Amino acid sequence: MNFILINIKELLQVRENQTQVVKGKELQHLPTLKNAWLKVEDGIISDYGAMDTFENHANFKIIDCTGKIVLPTWVDSHTHLVYAGNRESEFVDRIKGLTYAEIAAKGGGIINSAEKLQQTSEADLYQQSKIRLQEVIAMGTGAIEIKSGYGLTAEAEMKMLRVAKRLQKEFDLPIKTTFLGAHALPKSFNGNTSAYIDEVIDEMLPKIVEEDLADFIDIFCEKNYFEIEDTQRKIDAGKKYNLPAKVHVNQFTSFGGLQLCAENNVLSVDHLEVLTEEDIQHLKASSTLPVALPSCSFYLEIPYTPARKLIENNLPIVLASDYNPGSTPSGNMNFVVSLACIKMKMTPEEAINAATINAAFAMQVENKVGSITKGKLANLIITEPIHSYAFLPYSFGCNHIEEVYIKGQPQIHKA
Repeated sequence: MNFILINIKELLQVRENQTQVVKGKELQHLPTLKNAWLKVEDGIISDYGAMDTFENHANFKIIDCTGKIVLPTWVDSHTHLVYAGNRESEFVDRIKGLTYAEIAAKGGGIINSAEKLQQTSEADLYQQSKIRLQEVIAMGTGAIEIKSGYGLTAEAEMKMLRVAKRLQKEFDLPIKTTFLGAHALPKSFNGNTSAYIDEVIDEMLPKIVEEDLADFIDIFCEKNYFEIEDTQRKIDAGKKYNLPAKVHVNQFTSFGGLQLCAENNVLSVDHLEVLTEEDIQHLKASSTLPVALPSCSFYLEIPYTPARKLIENNLPIVLASDYNPGSTPSGNMNFVVSLACIKMKMTPEEAINAATINAAFAMQVENKVGSITKGKLANLIITEPIHSYAFLPYSFGCNHIEEVYIKGQPQIHKA
């Protein structure tokens, strides 16, 4: 579908050539073009400009965007979108006062999800996951990372990744897959974490690599889950197979995991709800990207990643949803951006940069999405007529997206 959007009130995230992440004070700058047009040809952004330079083109559909804002779709660099069933009973337990640790101790948490997933057929798992993917696309997500980690056996982990790869083939948006595996300790390995890491590295990982099921590797580096030594082993195993690491770290404690990740220059460290001055200094000495997951903080009522400290230290920041059944049962990136503004005190400009261009770097898809750039995919959000882009995070309870395009193809149209 070839078309030209005209009379765009404001075209956001216009970048000719962005070769590195946006960090520190630069995050405050969101390059835009007012009263603009945007040309899409064969699913690619081919040109754009101010309306006083617009010339009509034969064979192109003209779409009037008067009063509307156009921006690149959200890039969600941290999700667990492929999972089975739900954990709404644990939601009720939390309301009654049980902690995350107490729920896990009574058989809930990740182990609960793993048992459900192991009992779910690959066909059923695909259908459940397909619905979730369609939902997040409708909410403006145009590139997404999907982790395993709710399988905890070779067969179940591979089932999750096969489903993610099938979604990758059947949907046009960029999808990257991550082998997590070391997400929790299975009951069969109770008290023997080292043996399970052996299983993950020596048994699961070679099979996953053989079927080309993963782009990245991950581990939940946290007290009572996986320790520093386990994390180093997983990072090293990823290097052996040329799989960059994206590590869950500093969600509940700071105990050296972030330092280890920074020293290894892993692609990203995700969560960071607990962040010390020492941690920040380690990040500054590395190329590792800090990824915040504010909807997880909202749901679990734990601290939010200290975005202002990161920005004041001239660091970049990425926003992602952490979509999963236990701690963030939502993949709504609009809400993530709102929370970043409301709870993390990020400006709309900073939050939009973090959820688009920086997030694209955290998925290694910066050459495809994340900005309005000639040659990138026409993965676009068109809003309703709104006052300004600040209205998007401000009006957090409403959906102001009128249309979503993936590779120039309309995905939704709000009547």
